Amino acid sequence: MNITPDVVAAHQLTPSEYDKILSLLGREPTLTELGIFSVMWSEHCSYKSSRVHLKKLPTESERVLQGPGENAGIIDIGHCLAIAFKIESHNHPSFIEPFQGAATGVGGILRDIFTMGARPIAVMDSLRFGKLDDVETGERNQRILEGVVAGIAHYGNCFGVPTVGGECVFEKSYAGNPLVNVFALGVFRHDEVFYGKASGVGNSVIYVGAKTGRDGIHGASMASAEFTEESKAKRPNVQVGDPFMEKLLLEACLEAMKTGAIVGIQDMGAAGLTSSTCEMGSRAGTGVEIDLQYVPQREPGMTPYEMMLSESQERMLLVAERGRESEVVAVFEKWGLDAVRIGVVTADGMLRVKDHGQVFAEIPNRALADEAPRYNRPYSTPLRTAPLDGPEIHSRDLTGDLKELLASGDVCSKKWIYEQYDYQVRTNTLAGPGSDAAIVRIKGTNTSVAMSLDGNGRYCALDPREGTKLIVAECCRNLATVGALPIATTNNLNFGNPERPEIMAQIVECIEGLAEACRFFEVPVTGGNVSLYNETLGTPIFPTPVVGIVGTLETALPIGTDFKRPGAEVILLGGLGTPDAQQMGGTQYAKVIHDSLWGRPPALDMDYERRVQATIRELVRERAIESAHDLGEGGLAVTVAECSFGPAGIGAAIDLDSELPPELLLFHEGPSRILVSTGNAERVLAAARKNTIEALIIGVTLEARVTIRNRKRILVDSRIAELAGIWADSLEHLLHDPVLVNTNV
Repeated sequence: MNITPDVVAAHQLTPSEYDKILSLLGREPTLTELGIFSVMWSEHCSYKSSRVHLKKLPTESERVLQGPGENAGIIDIGHCLAIAFKIESHNHPSFIEPFQGAATGVGGILRDIFTMGARPIAVMDSLRFGKLDDVETGERNQRILEGVVAGIAHYGNCFGVPTVGGECVFEKSYAGNPLVNVFALGVFRHDEVFYGKASGVGNSVIYVGAKTGRDGIHGASMASAEFTEESKAKRPNVQVGDPFMEKLLLEACLEAMKTGAIVGIQDMGAAGLTSSTCEMGSRAGTGVEIDLQYVPQREPGMTPYEMMLSESQERMLLVAERGRESEVVAVFEKWGLDAVRIGVVTADGMLRVKDHGQVFAEIPNRALADEAPRYNRPYSTPLRTAPLDGPEIHSRDLTGDLKELLASGDVCSKKWIYEQYDYQVRTNTLAGPGSDAAIVRIKGTNTSVAMSLDGNGRYCALDPREGTKLIVAECCRNLATVGALPIATTNNLNFGNPERPEIMAQIVECIEGLAEACRFFEVPVTGGNVSLYNETLGTPIFPTPVVGIVGTLETALPIGTDFKRPGAEVILLGGLGTPDAQQMGGTQYAKVIHDSLWGRPPALDMDYERRVQATIRELVRERAIESAHDLGEGGLAVTVAECSFGPAGIGAAIDLDSELPPELLLFHEGPSRILVSTGNAERVLAAARKNTIEALIIGVTLEARVTIRNRKRILVDSRIAELAGIWADSLEHLLHDPVLVNTNV
């Protein structure tokens, strides 16, 4: 086939990139080679716009056993055990086909974990959609949400891994480009770790798992482009998943690894056979030669181009020791899965693709995996569409404002979502959805792992650097609030078109903020994902870094966020916040009550934040407190309400003494603050003094009611049952009848 400029453009390669291909090959590429270059040099696979900046991230510590560059990061947790964890995005596929896009996102991240040799024990998801009650896009947003949640539930539940937490945000910014970021974590012994390397010249390359079809072709390059009016025609680019097949694949892979015959293993994820072959060869400095006639196919007449670019799910590529292939094949046959020798490891460093002996592609592995174009794209100042000054804030009904916040999509209960997930399967979950951080125990030890997943596009839209630092602090604080020590980070960076200098500026600022905060809080980045071109018809999403941080703690029943009994003292660790932290423009109050965004995010004092975290971690570990809840979205008033929604129906009478305007006092979201209840106030105050942080006794728990006063003036007064009913049912009403979301009834 003659490679014309139109053919090059259709593969989303620039003229200069095509010139580089000609230089590398010394000739014109075949169509199959052009397809291989197009997916491996896509933004999704090569990180060509972000890699120069990602090098700024801290990646090492005494606990880090594997940092960026492999399928997942690995952290030592003691007892000769380690955890593998990572986050990935499936944003574009989930817009085009919500159910399968989200389902295969779960399947892909699970394979990233067990290809390292770890058994997955937890999944979390970070979801962002357009507003459900939007007049123009609400119906579509509802359909996408329902499809995405059903896809996550289907795959995770059938596979048998608990979905233990996450977040769900509704913002106009995501109406044309939802975000589906999925985190997974697995556990294994140090001697069970495997890597994606095609080591050992003469060793066999073995294809295992499901058969190859035409689904997912060009999925990686599709995920590296903006949405247009024609995007719906890309449904064939979305893979179709089979979680039952993946469960068999997991068990077969882990069993085959124990034979000792496997020297390398790689998931066929984005770019399928192409990425798995060239990446394994590049990491090992070897070549890989395959013959596609041996690849199991579920559709007749597939071309080499289609087979190399297919992203059919539930497939893995193994490298087995020469002479021991039968041991591997026997394991997969036992589990009813295909296992076929399709090639061999060579010494020449080339990816050589044959079909019935005829060569269709011959490319240096490093040219595909390590020598893809790298761009230090120009950047200006971050795109900002929000004004510095906002409306005058004055409320006539603060209790009504609290009810509106509790009814809003971001703040209300997400039980409609998480009740579709099995978050107790495998019986390790100690704290699941709705907790400040999820906790799973590691059986056979006294250690548990805590996980927190957070993002805040509103703050990052106002200031990408400071917004990202706040996200890292929030994740670490969530872990500390359950008693865990944060130890490592993964991240998913979601942005618009990096070819626009103002968007590239957002990317740079977020990465530098992430680097600064992760270095300060000693949570190195072990890997992650970058998802760019999240735009529709030229309108970008908010800059949305999603941060996942893991920590460890001794196994014990969690304290929980809810008030347990009447008569306990309520203490606010961290105090009311400094003036620089008492910002309102990016808060949920600004969004829900004023439908606006302005100003700057609250200021973060990282040293003070670290001392607050040390204090709460100490108090939780000593069991000196009865409940603890981080102050997050909605500020103090929402936090007090949420602490009242426990099974005992215990609220609080809060008495404040502040000169702050009541709206600011109740609803600002300044960081470094945690609400606790205790029967030992002196111990809490002593811990705060030791760590030189503020701690205010602000009230006492009581039955059935929430009241908040400031200098004897009643600001909020409501029965718990009324607040809890609004909070618990609003998401379902937003989905099925937005008119019913009426907080004044």
